[in-house]
This record gives sequence, structure tokens and C-alpha cells, in this order.
Amino acid sequence: MDLLATIAQIVIAVSIIIVWVFRWDNIVEEFKQYGLSDLTRNIVGASKIALSTLLIAGIWYEDLAGIPALLMAFLMVCAQFAHIKVKNPFHKYIPSLFLLTLSLFVAAVHLNVIN
Repeated sequence: MDLLATIAQIVIAVSIIIVWVFRWDNIVEEFKQYGLSDLTRNIVGASKIALSTLLIAGIWYEDLAGIPALLMAFLMVCAQFAHIKVKNPFHKYIPSLFLLTLSLFVAAVHLNVIN
């Protein structure tokens, strides 16, 4: 289970970095569509990048990964609500739903909910 959690941590972190660094223009457009401010977008982005960094550090310091995974899951739930608010098609929900699932799995493993 630990190996799967480690893989999930890497997938989450790499996905966040790709979206929030290399696809920044897309993020700007999405946050405009959601009616959220630039400040909100920047806080969310900085939070996701910081949490991704903690998830990677959690590979070596396992006690570090549980809470960041839960916080990432919370941000992914918020993303789901944003998609619902603007009535996006279902395919737009899939990435954040996938990362939500992975984040909950990582949290469950590192907080000893599952072995």
C-alpha cells in the first residue's frame, strides 16, 4: 500500500505543477469563468504548489504527507463545486475528481485509516 501511496503522491504533485506552472493561461481563463479574483487564484495556486512540495517531501518523511493530502483533497472538492457553479461539462470535472480520489487515498494510507 505504501508503494501505491508514493506513486499517488508523485502523480498528484506532478499534475499540479504541470497545470499551475505550464498551463497558467488556462488557469487564468478558468478562474475568470468561475468569477474568482486574481488574489484567490494566486492563493489557491501557491497553496497547491506548497502542498505538492509537502507531498513529495512526505515520500521520505511519511508523517508529513497525511495532512497535506487532506488539504489537497479539500481544494479538489472546492474545484468540483466551482465546476458545478458554472455548469461545466462532465469531462471538465474529471481531473479534479481524479486528484481528489488520489488525495483521499494518500491521506488514508498516511493517517493509518487503511493499511
